[in-house]
Amino acid sequence: MARPTQDVTDAELQVLQALWDRSRATIRDLTEALYPDEGTSGYATVQKLLERLEQKDCVVRDRSEGPPHWFQATVNRDALIGRRLQAVAESLCGGSLVPLLSHLVQQSQPLSASDRKTLESLIARLEQERDQP
Repeated sequence: MARPTQDVTDAELQVLQALWDRSRATIRDLTEALYPDEGTSGYATVQKLLERLEQKDCVVRDRSEGPPHWFQATVNRDALIGRRLQAVAESLCGGSLVPLLSHLVQQSQPLSASDRKTLESLIARLEQERDQP
C-alpha cells in the first residue's frame, strides 16, 4: 500500500506546477522557469526542492538519459487539490466540505453559465452514482 503523500510547501508547489506544465524537466529547465535571475543560487534552490519532493514521493528522477537527470511529478494535481481542500475542511468545518464550497461559491466572482452547468452536471452524476446498486 502506498504511503500518503506529505503536504508540500509553497516553494515545492511552484516546482510541481512547473513540472505539471511541462510533464518533465531538468533542474536547469526548472531554474530558468522559476528563478531566471538567480544563477547558481537558483539552481541550488531548485535542486534542494526536488530532493525534498523526491523524499515525499511527489517527484521521480530519471537517470537513464543522464546527465542531465529528468524529473517528473508523481503526484496528480487533482489529488493534491483534493487533499488540501479536505485538510482545510477538517480544520475549519469539522470535516464537511459543504461550508467550504458554499463560501467559495458565494464569495467568489459570480459563476459563469458554463461553471454553473459544470457544477450541476457534477451533482447529477454524483447522485446517479449514489443511486446505482
